[in-house]
Order: sequence, then C-alpha cells, then structure tokens
Amino acid sequence: MVSVQVRWVEKNMVSLGIVCIILSPFILAVISLFIGQYSLDPITVLTILFSPVIHSDPTWTEAQSNVIFNIRIPRILGALLIGGGLSVAGAVYQSLFRNPMVSPDILGVSSGAGFGAAVAILFSLPLLLIEGSAFFFGLLSVGFAILLSQIYKGESILVLVLSGIIMGSFFTSLISLVKFVADPTSKLPAITYWLMGSLSAVSMPDILFAFIFIVPGSLYCMIIGWRLNAFSLGDEEAGALGVDTRRMKYILILISTMITAYSVCICGIIGWIGLVIPHLGRMMVGPDNARLIPVSFFLGAAYLILIDNIARNATTAEIPLGILTAIVGVPFFAYIMARRDVGWT
Repeated sequence: MVSVQVRWVEKNMVSLGIVCIILSPFILAVISLFIGQYSLDPITVLTILFSPVIHSDPTWTEAQSNVIFNIRIPRILGALLIGGGLSVAGAVYQSLFRNPMVSPDILGVSSGAGFGAAVAILFSLPLLLIEGSAFFFGLLSVGFAILLSQIYKGESILVLVLSGIIMGSFFTSLISLVKFVADPTSKLPAITYWLMGSLSAVSMPDILFAFIFIVPGSLYCMIIGWRLNAFSLGDEEAGALGVDTRRMKYILILISTMITAYSVCICGIIGWIGLVIPHLGRMMVGPDNARLIPVSFFLGAAYLILIDNIARNATTAEIPLGILTAIVGVPFFAYIMARRDVGWT
C-alpha cells in the first residue's frame, strides 16, 4: 500500500514538474514585456497590448507602442522559437547519433550559415539577403556533408559525423578568410558581432518564417519521438522493430538542419543550447524521447528568453547571446560530466 502511494506521489510530482516546464517560457515572456532599458509599467504595457481590441483614447506615446510591438514582442517570440527549436534539434541529433556530446551544428550547419552571412555583410547586402545567404549556405554545408559521407564506405553514423566535422572546419576557415579581407573599421566589427549572436534585429516577418520553419518541424519530432528510442538499439535492431532507419534518419536530419539553419540566419550563432538543454531535460524526465523532446523545447524556450533578458538589461551595451550561453553552458556541462550523466542509461 505504501509503495503504491509513493508511486502515485512520484507520478504526480513528475506531471506537476512538466506542467511548470511548459508554463515557464510563457510566464517569462510576460515578465519580459515589462523590463528593459526603456522601462514601462505593467498598466501601460497591458493597455498598449489590448489597444487593437479595446479602442480608447491613447494614453501612451508612439515610442512606447513601437517598443512593445516592434522590439520586445519580436525578440520574445524569437527567443521562444529559436531556443525551443535548437533544443529539439539537439535532442534529436543526440538520439539519432547515439552520442550525448552531439549538438545541432555537428554537420556544419552553423559554420556554413556563418560563412553565408559573413559574405553578405562583406558585400553590404541588405538584411533580407544576409539572412537568405546564411540559410542557403547552412543547408549547403549539411548537403555537402551528407554527399561526402556517401562517397566513403564504413559505419554510416560515424562517417556522417566525420563528414560534418570536415565541412564545419572548411566553412570556419572560409569565415576566417572573409574576416581577414574585410574592412577592419566597418565590415569586420559587423561580421564579428553577427557571429556572436543577437536578437536585436529580429522583426515580425522573421517570426512569421520562424513559425513556418521551426514549429512544424518541432511538432513532427515530438510526435515521432517514441520512434527515436529505437535508434539507441542500433540500426539493425531498430529496423527489426519496423523502423525505416535510413529514411527516418535523413528526414530528421533535414528537419533539424532547417530549424538550426533558420535560427542561425536570423540571430547568428548561439551555441550550447542544443547541447546542454537536452541533458537538463533528460535529468528531469529521463531518456524517453516521447517526453524528452517536448520538455526540451519548453526548457530551451524559457532558457533563451531568460538569457536574452540578461543580455539586454545587464549593461547599457547589449551583450551578445553567444557569450552568455557559453558562460552558463560550459560550467553546467562540466557539472553534468562530473556526475557522469553525460552517458546513456
């Protein structure tokens, strides 16, 4: 009887924890509307938010309205979608490659996207073309990695990872070349700052495309998460369970690449999220991907919203997101390794 009650309490505690995880990014999103360098009281913020629905004489300035609708809401939505998407991509890759050290840029997507953006900035292209160039070269890098893996014979996962490392190193060297030839007074600082990651330039059209690229892919990964569990047994065993491993592997790689490439193209390279957050989710709900992938999405969303708030409020000059995620991610990952939670159970 006592053991049954203990299991009931444990089950309800886990359910309550999952509910809190799901609600956390939305609570942080609401709080984020009220804080910033341009301070706004909650009454003013709520009045501005509901002004399109409840028509009344404006008691706010146009500048205040612009801060809410054109700056804070796009940033918050961008952090929510990008943080969640990168975490899902990281969880998928770690399960797919059966390696807890894998991150979403393992196939070179971040380096390729960074090179595309750097070239576009070098030639003074408009923001839309910078994002388009980053997205194209991110996909191109992964495409080359897959093509390279098909040329060589061997264990497919290992060869694919090694091909991704090759392409990532290649595009990283090209980024260095672009920075070497860039004007050190104007273009080089712009390229360097973009590569460090920021949500300062995110707009509502970016959010619309983020919904198109990130939300459907993340939902698909959540729905088929239970099938990912079979990959932990190996390709042959997963195939014996009725999972078309080859087809699913490339579908999931394509989805994760699209999510990561678009995230990089609108906010630059933000590391450690896709590596660390799935481990945090695994510590909370276990290795079952049916629960891990949704939990990773909401944890990643809450995490990047929180990091973005720190980035834009800690100092008068905005801190690049990539710096903060590394500062937080490195010691946390070291802690995970010390506890030996980095291995599969």
